[in-house]
Amino acid sequence: MAGMSWTAPEPPRIPDGPTQGPERPNIEGYLAYQRNTLLNICAGLTPEQLALRPIASTNLSLLGLVRHMAKVERVWFRIRAAGEPVELLFDQQLGDDTDFDAADAANAEHDFGVYVQECAAAVAAAAALDFDAEVPTRAEPWSLRMVHLHMIGEYARHNGHADLLRQAIDGVTDR
Repeated sequence: MAGMSWTAPEPPRIPDGPTQGPERPNIEGYLAYQRNTLLNICAGLTPEQLALRPIASTNLSLLGLVRHMAKVERVWFRIRAAGEPVELLFDQQLGDDTDFDAADAANAEHDFGVYVQECAAAVAAAAALDFDAEVPTRAEPWSLRMVHLHMIGEYARHNGHADLLRQAIDGVTDR
């Protein structure tokens, strides 16, 4: 349960680079920047604000996005890429949108902790693999490089959603 005065913490600022040099550090650095951006957009908000769905036409909330990204970090890097025997974060029988639909302010602090842990575990899992390692998908295998590129795209898309949600909640932009 979230503490009475807990707010989403301000993450340390990180650069979006390196911007030159070998491919892998560039791609990994940009994914780290995207992860940090999601946390930064949420920083300073209360659990109740994080759980708000301020845009009536969607089930999206900032907390739901954090839960969703924790889920996809685990699936892509730990389960698919590294083959770790860990369970999914959410019961699939509850549907694909459980990460969004079951976002509850009472669990915000816990959910943020899970997200941070999943990102760290994903980084560790990927570090042990070659960038050309085959990663099973529902169709043909991808390289670990492609998984990183996919995740950058996933974050870019959802960070855009997060920007709009944050602005609708308290008017804050440029996070």
